[in-house]
Amino acid sequence: MSIGVLSFLSLLPIIAVAIFLVWLKWPASKAMPISYIVAVLLALFVWKVPGAQVAAASVNGLVVAGTLLYIIFGAILLLNTIQESGGLQVIRQGFTDITPDRRIQVIIIAWLFGSFIEGSAGFGTPAAVAVPLLVGLGFPALAAVTAGMIIQSTPVSFGAVGTPILVGVNTGLSADEGIKQFAANLGYADWTQFLYFIGAKVALLHAISGTLVPLLVVVIMTRFFGKNKSWSEGLRVWKFALFAAFSMTIPYLIVANVLGSEFPSMFGGLIGLAIVVSAAKKGFLLPKDGYWEFDKKENWDPEWVGKIEIKEVHSKNGKMSMAMAWSPYILVALFLVLTRLSSLPFGAWFKAWVVKFPNLFGTSITASFQPLYLPGTIFILVSIITFFLHKMDVNSYKKAWASSGKTMISAATALVFTVPMVQVFINSQGGAAGFEKMPIVLAEGTAALAGSAWPFFSPFIGALGAFVAGSNTVSNMMFSLFQYGVGERIGVDPTWVVALQAVGGAAGNMIAVHNIVAASAVVGLVGKEGITIRKTIFPMTYYALLAGSVGYSVLYAGKYGFFNVGTILVILIAIAAVWFIASGVKNSNPLDTSKGKAI
Repeated sequence: MSIGVLSFLSLLPIIAVAIFLVWLKWPASKAMPISYIVAVLLALFVWKVPGAQVAAASVNGLVVAGTLLYIIFGAILLLNTIQESGGLQVIRQGFTDITPDRRIQVIIIAWLFGSFIEGSAGFGTPAAVAVPLLVGLGFPALAAVTAGMIIQSTPVSFGAVGTPILVGVNTGLSADEGIKQFAANLGYADWTQFLYFIGAKVALLHAISGTLVPLLVVVIMTRFFGKNKSWSEGLRVWKFALFAAFSMTIPYLIVANVLGSEFPSMFGGLIGLAIVVSAAKKGFLLPKDGYWEFDKKENWDPEWVGKIEIKEVHSKNGKMSMAMAWSPYILVALFLVLTRLSSLPFGAWFKAWVVKFPNLFGTSITASFQPLYLPGTIFILVSIITFFLHKMDVNSYKKAWASSGKTMISAATALVFTVPMVQVFINSQGGAAGFEKMPIVLAEGTAALAGSAWPFFSPFIGALGAFVAGSNTVSNMMFSLFQYGVGERIGVDPTWVVALQAVGGAAGNMIAVHNIVAASAVVGLVGKEGITIRKTIFPMTYYALLAGSVGYSVLYAGKYGFFNVGTILVILIAIAAVWFIASGVKNSNPLDTSKGKAI
């Protein structure tokens, strides 16, 4: 069977997602079972994978889905606990005191606070923290999920203290002795230093592509969720958005080059948060002609609203301080950092308890999870601490638990098919047909078509891996060695191609199905996953295309000169961005300072 036909067949589970979830707007609970069935039929009858292996992959997917549901429950419980205690009302008022402008609030919470949480924990945790916080502040649930997914890009490659690089790329490349020799020839006898070397390139590509992410978040919010459906109302904060971007990416880039791959997102987010919040309080670069607010809630499209209802609950124990209201989120960040830093012993303690199901059905597939190490455990622990810190009554706390359980159950149907489909897809190797696993076949078909233009396609392969697996780390595991090999075959520096893979894998998180399912479930928005993907696919495409263009420019500068196709495309993207901002600002209407609406 030709590589072209095989590539098309391996694409069918993804085509099923595109048709039913994105195009026909089916909920994931209906679309993903079809995608799962397609993947199973291909594995059994085309790849001729043993039935035991398909069953083992499916069971492993169910275990992973269970861990995701546990994280979702913990995140919802924490939100409901803070709401019932009255802390959420205090936090909401605190942001209003900084600025009532929703455009500024989404940058601070999604871009900066989200980046810090991504650097600390990764694995979808920012959405579980930032998305419900945005809803608690009065954002439509769909707007919060969309914002939460778009920022799942720049910080992701260094999320969970560098896991996508130090585990994902490491696992993908370290088994090849030829690559170790290549690293030694470059002067990197220490393999970790070689990974840092690749990580520095990843950080540079992200810093360039991430420059417009805060502005993209804002303009998509004002265009799709604003009363006037206006791009220009978002573009009016372009100065502040760029300031917020650089406040995060400059420290991020410095840390990647000085300290390595563990801390760029964590330190970049934290430093950026300190700079931008201080600046916002002083009105630095904020629009002078009014603030922007959503329309009245009764005028919102029903598609925007989740099943979790955020009520205005005041503390029953007198006025709560801002520090006390924020204490649950501070504790979450603290516990995530303490349990993720390898230099501290706490992570090892939390990892000690491992629930494992080895060699499922006699295959090499092992399902396992670490209950105490999962972010869900930290969320639940902080919720219990909050009960005492905020001096809650038992009935209110019972209500938080009950409503959290109901919301979590609604996400179960989608995830119990989404994650098993992913596991069947990526465990399709070793069949009687002798084909490579489906993701590799798909990548090989793309490489055969792309030839020397591969740097443009490399990030999209990384994005495809994350779209399917819901993880930059898994995408890097699957494709790093393949990407390295393609780089060698086309005669360019293969470490840059691996860096493009890692950047694309981060961008793919914006459209990763089970990440969107999980983020939607946290705010009770199950069933609207396709709508979110249709809004995030443009920023994902921009991100991967710009990274690929920069990569092509760098890799072929020696052969074709500085003004090669990649450089020209980068310049065109920059010109388009400048024109878009300039025309939007020029054509925008002033805002009513009392209501935040365009007049």
